[in-house]
Amino acid sequence: MSVLRRYIRRQVLSSIMLVLAALLMLFSFFDLIYELRDLGSGDTRLATVLAFVALSMPGRLYELFPIAALIGTLFALAQLVVSSEFAVMRTSGVSILGIASGPVQVGLALSLASFLVGEFVTPISEEAAQRMRLKGTSSVVASSFRSGLWVKDENSFVNVRRVLHDATLENIRVYRFDNEYRLMTISQARRGTHLRDNLWRLENVVLTRFEPDRTSVERIAEMEWRSVLTPRILSVLLVPPEKMSLFTLFSYVQHLRDNNQNAGRYEIALWNKLIYPIAVLVMMVVALPFSYLNVREGGISTKIFAGIMLGLAFHVMTRLIGHVGQLAAWPPVLAAVAPTVVFILLAVGMIRKLERR
Repeated sequence: MSVLRRYIRRQVLSSIMLVLAALLMLFSFFDLIYELRDLGSGDTRLATVLAFVALSMPGRLYELFPIAALIGTLFALAQLVVSSEFAVMRTSGVSILGIASGPVQVGLALSLASFLVGEFVTPISEEAAQRMRLKGTSSVVASSFRSGLWVKDENSFVNVRRVLHDATLENIRVYRFDNEYRLMTISQARRGTHLRDNLWRLENVVLTRFEPDRTSVERIAEMEWRSVLTPRILSVLLVPPEKMSLFTLFSYVQHLRDNNQNAGRYEIALWNKLIYPIAVLVMMVVALPFSYLNVREGGISTKIFAGIMLGLAFHVMTRLIGHVGQLAAWPPVLAAVAPTVVFILLAVGMIRKLERR
């Protein structure tokens, strides 16, 4: 039985790696074609475009792990069916669960690899890629408002019109209120540079004070400013929540909660980050029932196609429930876990049904 498991593991792993490499090259080619639109604008050169695509590959790899696991497992098991090896295993008394032990072991290893890539490689490479794009196209970090980025900082509201690729702030306004929400000061700065921790240096500052009986204006060449803003928090503008590290997501969720802001999107992304590696194993379990094919009955390609569509449905369902959960204010853990639980129950039910046949 151990020889059989090793053989199945080898077949499944080689198929998954082949499919993963093919999908990665295909999507990287699409990314290259898309990025070529910026060629010649600003300082963008062909070498910059190629470097950007290369830095984006770990993020693509992280996204493609579950789909590659599904297609690779289906392909490997289909080869066993076509060569009658699967029929020999079954007639020899090996159960589907026994056959499944090999792919499950591969799935556990790939789940760990997916977690490591998503946690330690993708956030760094994605941020580096986005900074390279911003620098090459002379662009600024995008924000949700035409007036720039808005951040709540205890009793202050901070407005930053431009955030450059190196985390330099331009055209900053800080509106400070007292405990009764009366406006006390407005600080306007031309430029802000990060010094350390939560400390910034503001340049060309115009400080307006609102007092009970008068208003005063003071011009300051340079001043230090303490704020909850840090380059790490600003990096959330560069990297999508799904590609952030767990530590960054957790820190930003805490920042939003401390300032009584809605953290639903990032909480769902945080739970998805924890659940997503399990999706690799789920996809391989989903592929197992589709391996119970009879060559004489035909329709193998149709069943394999149905299995792939089921995997794509899982991917779409995960994204859809995430967005619906955010709009409907569902508990983040429910929005993240529901698709995985549904497909695990579906796969286990299909396997048990086949075992009774």
